[in-house]
Amino acid sequence: MHFPADFVFGSATASYQIEGAVNEDGRGPSIWDTFSHTPGKTLNGDTGDVADDHYHRLEADLDLMAELGLDAYRFSIAWPRVIPTGRGTVNAPGLDFYSRLVDGLLARNIRPVATLYHWDLPQALEDEGGWTNRATAEAFAVYARVVGEALGDRVHTWTTLNEPWCSAYLGYSSGVHAPGRTEPAAALAAVHHLNLAHGLALQELRQVVRSDAQFSVTLNLHVFRPVGQSGEAARRQVEALANGVFLGPMLEGSYPADVLELTSGITDWSFVRDGDLETIRQPVDVLGVNYYSTNRVQLWDGTGERLRADGHGKSTATAWPGADDVEFLPTDPPHTDMGWNIDPQGLEELLTELHERYPGQPLMVTENGAAFPDVVENGQVHDADRTDYVRRHLQAVLNVRDKGVDVRGYFLWSLLDNFEWSYGYSKRFGIVRVDYDTLERTPKDSARWYADVVKSRTLT
Repeated sequence: MHFPADFVFGSATASYQIEGAVNEDGRGPSIWDTFSHTPGKTLNGDTGDVADDHYHRLEADLDLMAELGLDAYRFSIAWPRVIPTGRGTVNAPGLDFYSRLVDGLLARNIRPVATLYHWDLPQALEDEGGWTNRATAEAFAVYARVVGEALGDRVHTWTTLNEPWCSAYLGYSSGVHAPGRTEPAAALAAVHHLNLAHGLALQELRQVVRSDAQFSVTLNLHVFRPVGQSGEAARRQVEALANGVFLGPMLEGSYPADVLELTSGITDWSFVRDGDLETIRQPVDVLGVNYYSTNRVQLWDGTGERLRADGHGKSTATAWPGADDVEFLPTDPPHTDMGWNIDPQGLEELLTELHERYPGQPLMVTENGAAFPDVVENGQVHDADRTDYVRRHLQAVLNVRDKGVDVRGYFLWSLLDNFEWSYGYSKRFGIVRVDYDTLERTPKDSARWYADVVKSRTLT
């Protein structure tokens, strides 16, 4: 059970989840600063003000990555740290931080994989409408060019967006993520403007970065298990909203007809202008796939309470505009601390389906991992459940590679325990434990196991 020498093993983080230093060196406020400081929005009122203090502990964290032998590190750049109000004056100290990060990675022979957007939209742009506003996509393109000009000579892979499904639907429809809006029509406008931002950013990056750079986008593509006679009809609806609404424009140049039909009572999609779909459909060198779990769905029969166990936080508003008659059923155990089921077979199915649908498109698992209630024993964290989770999903990757699916790498989520969005600091995904009182880092058993896999290229 060997991985080839060129298979990329990495780990991943996100800026707001680890950096802290939210008011330092010219950084402007993001929607997550505003959201997390709004009472009742996050567990215990937790914020990312300090998080893991990665901003001040950069060198030590880079050394940790080197100790683990990572081939690559996937990080995100905070837009408000680079351009505090989203457009206009560039903040040199903010860019310098990421320049030092990239140089530190290269000095340790770790490949930099930069994500331009992992949800921390400048608050000033949200005040103008956020992702419901076409101007935000245009501002994103300018931001992409600024970062590309500054780091493009050294960054190996550029990722435009991380999980635009979450940005649009959880941020603007269910309201469980920043900016916390519950407007289905706004969510669908956000879908399109995020897609447009992806296309515009790639056009700008290609003009200014090194000629051998790789380009990508990362999608949290869902796997739905149909239940009963109505399950297949339910699956088609939510799969269109979750997957087709991004894969269609980005890889095929069109929105699926069933999406437009499903949502016709919510919006007329008039925000899609002539030429937009051509702009969105930019070639990507690799399609990033984030995968954690699966869902069980059927059509609601109209009696009793409609079940909403979709795993994306509790809200009276829906994250599935247009699919009001779809019911999300509880999944079978085992579950992680997030309540998500453990189903590595779903990853196999997803990667295989993508390969069959887009046979020439290279793939990469850009996030996969698990939160568990870690216990510290004599300064150690013996997280066998996390190690088993990762091992089983790496086996799934090996299985599909054996069938000819072009999967080129795997990024474990996450390098560090961190601020887990509306769950605050209650969920630990890291292979390195962070003591939130002292900020001390302690590699868990899973980190040592993963380091052995990376070094040996062998799954045991």
